[in-house]
Amino acid sequence: MKPSIFHSLFYSKHHAGQKSAALHETEHENKEHDMQFDMESLVGAILLVGVLLSISLLIIGIAWYYALTGHLGVHYQISGMNLFSFFIQDLHQVFHGLLQPHILISLGINVLMLTPYTRVLISMLYFAFVEHNFKYTMFTGFVLVVLTYSLFLR
Repeated sequence: MKPSIFHSLFYSKHHAGQKSAALHETEHENKEHDMQFDMESLVGAILLVGVLLSISLLIIGIAWYYALTGHLGVHYQISGMNLFSFFIQDLHQVFHGLLQPHILISLGINVLMLTPYTRVLISMLYFAFVEHNFKYTMFTGFVLVVLTYSLFLR
């Protein structure tokens, strides 16, 4: 919200060298808007990169699997595993040189599941350390605890 021309003329004639409360408030609102825009851009970038990376891994893995086998049916046995063990198992195989199509597909699934988790984590840190908003930090922290339990501990 920009001050009007009249406000600018009035301000320059009557308050030379001093900031008026109205102009200071407008500058503060603009600064908050810029910070909010930056946070929205960061969250959007996190979601975009996560989804694009996930789709890329899935497409490459499925295409590679199809090229090797001639069919698209990939079979998984993940019952009794949480996301953490699923992810660690895949990383272990990658670091031991066992890169196979089903590993890329698994990594694509892992990235897709970790994308909203990362978004909530970044939001909580933003509310805690940038906004200093205790209420939103607590709400976002609660969501993070529920996601952590659901994805990693169960």
